[in-house]
Amino acid sequence: MSLSIAIAGGGLLGSLIAWRLLQAHTTKTGQGSSLSVTVFEKHSLSKPRSAAHTAAAMISPLSEVVVSERAIYDMGIASLSIWPTWLRELKALGLPEVHYQDNGSIVVAHPSDHAELTQFAADLNHHLGSDNTASWLTNAELREREPDLSSQFREGLLLPKEAALDNRQLLQNLQAAIVKLGGKIRDNADITLHPEPLLNGEPLTGFDLIIDTRGTGAKDHRPVRGVRGEVLWVQTPEVMLNHAIRLMHPRYKLYIVPKPGQRFIIGATEIESSDTSPVSVQSMMELCSALYTLNPAFAEARILELDANLRPCYLDNMPHTEWHSSNQQSSQQQCVSINGLYRHGYLLAPFVVEQFLADFIARFY
Repeated sequence: MSLSIAIAGGGLLGSLIAWRLLQAHTTKTGQGSSLSVTVFEKHSLSKPRSAAHTAAAMISPLSEVVVSERAIYDMGIASLSIWPTWLRELKALGLPEVHYQDNGSIVVAHPSDHAELTQFAADLNHHLGSDNTASWLTNAELREREPDLSSQFREGLLLPKEAALDNRQLLQNLQAAIVKLGGKIRDNADITLHPEPLLNGEPLTGFDLIIDTRGTGAKDHRPVRGVRGEVLWVQTPEVMLNHAIRLMHPRYKLYIVPKPGQRFIIGATEIESSDTSPVSVQSMMELCSALYTLNPAFAEARILELDANLRPCYLDNMPHTEWHSSNQQSSQQQCVSINGLYRHGYLLAPFVVEQFLADFIARFY
């Protein structure tokens, strides 16, 4: 059997699917079958613009269930069990280790905003019931876990089933793994699918299956919208954090995630806007104010990067995998759209990819 696959979009979903397809073919298929996988990325690989590149890469099922469906939590718990195995498999290919922090996250609030924290804890109980593993940290316990947090935080809420990873190293590893396993990656390659598949304005032919993972770039083909996220990267040797930290606030919910190299990424979890313009002065001030609130020593941190991007969402804010036929005449070409990870990209991607692979095997093998 010979199968040729085009993947539109070289972000998290596109890269994971390409790698998992090639990995499965290498380890499980017999002789006489061939699989060709080509990833087409609209932007330059040297200047990534995917939401996956911008993201903080938190894997946070408890944090997200408070403002989403119970299904998000269930899928996220499944993904938490998949990520460590996948990272070991990438390392076994001789690729650099991806930093993976799985000691949970901590939610805190300024004393004047303590009601926000208690409401968050109550919402967790409402959504999860007996599955709620969150626990309160006393002042002493909080100081032991995070000695560099400001002393104004008197207690915290520990969310033990949460993780974060170094997404930029992961994306580099995925690209290397795809090539190492015989796949191809083409950047500066703009694919559109409506009214017919085109590559940089010319017909896209020669593929049995097109997998569309373009995120908000799929607006020509799917009813997705963009939700803006803004992030600030800083670096300082003066502060050390051991967990991802969420700061509750009446007007905005902020997070900070420690990264390798004494770097930190801080951002707002959601801004309901499809605006792709640079970060505003107000947003910049709020992000910096949150940093200073967590520890005044962040005032001397060096700003490395300030960025904004769009998360791809359907109306129900849930992921969707949809199979359909190409509009190209006289073609047996099939298409599948996998989209709508919203702000749950790293939380849901492993589950969504595994579900797709099971469906793919059932259809083609």
